[in-house]
Amino acid sequence: MKRPLGVTITGYFYLYGAFVLVLTAIFYQADANTIGIADRFGIPAAPERLVRILLAIVSLVMAYGYLRLKTWGFWVMIAYSCLFGIISSLLMINDPQQPFIGNLLYSLTVIMYTIYVRKAFFKKRMSEQLIS
Repeated sequence: MKRPLGVTITGYFYLYGAFVLVLTAIFYQADANTIGIADRFGIPAAPERLVRILLAIVSLVMAYGYLRLKTWGFWVMIAYSCLFGIISSLLMINDPQQPFIGNLLYSLTVIMYTIYVRKAFFKKRMSEQLIS
């Protein structure tokens, strides 16, 4: 089955994001006026660089599974997008000065599109069941 264009675009966005996370982890400079990624994920005591590196690894693994149309890639993308959407919603509520609406909209778009093209992720499993 050919990979849907939206899956390709989304997967490459996450690969690019992982690359940026690694770069920002290397060159990270703490700024008192910014909200770090560790803070956004509700673990402010965690080292910012470590959280960025771990998030980059998760993004790489998730993008791999998503781009390869793996069933687990589908579920990890859905779970991650839900988590990131919830975090963005909470940040919008708690700090209306910060523009997290774009993150929320992106998460919702990824969730809706991924569900829309779900057959591409489950095609192999369905054909295996037909053969059995």
